[in-house]
Amino acid sequence: MPKTPPDAPLLTRKELDAQLGGAARAWLDEALAEAAHAAAHPDTGPTANAYAVPPWELRYAAAGRHCGLERGDSVRVLLLTGARAGLDAVTRLYEQGTAAERRAVLLALPALGLGATAVALVEDALRANDTTLIAAAVGPYAGEHLDPHNWRHAVLKCLFTGVPVDAVDQLARRARGDAELARMLGDYAAERIAANRPVPADLHHVLALTAPGAGTTGTATTGPAAPGPAAPTASTAPSEES
Repeated sequence: MPKTPPDAPLLTRKELDAQLGGAARAWLDEALAEAAHAAAHPDTGPTANAYAVPPWELRYAAAGRHCGLERGDSVRVLLLTGARAGLDAVTRLYEQGTAAERRAVLLALPALGLGATAVALVEDALRANDTTLIAAAVGPYAGEHLDPHNWRHAVLKCLFTGVPVDAVDQLARRARGDAELARMLGDYAAERIAANRPVPADLHHVLALTAPGAGTTGTATTGPAAPGPAAPTASTAPSEES
């Protein structure tokens, strides 16, 4: 069955309407109306009854069935933003959701105005091995709010799992002058060579970005630092995996 590629752009409401059949468009109209109602009447949510689920959240789970799995991310992000989902709602939908439902939460975070309060969801996704979750987790929200330690490990997680580092938002800015990231990259390259495995091409790209002033005429935000260990060149990496 089709599903959303990790790097597929989100569709706008207009684009969805152009792709959906009549029944699916009607379903989406009703779902977004319920989300808008929740945003306009936040006091009528499940606070009075801990077991009540807002109607739009039920729609959130059913988005793929009604609008197609390949459009699930786009529909769910529209629902989250339309409902102005708060931290409690996004946490609930993430923790109780499928991988696709979790991915949509991660994709919507930059537009929800939650500040750094939802960082724990990103950190959880980065502990998974689902590459679509990892790719969503290293987007603009992580670029803005993930602390340096966890951000460096997120970059390494992309290298471990084969997620292209192009998915990492603000990679050049945050890697610039980061001697600790350079050290970690060098250590990882050495481990790969010791295991007779090739060094990922993306590692060389990220390592180049860690040089102070890389990609800019300004100075590194982290201040002067000794350069990290250089990764081996492509010619030194084994040509085959053992």
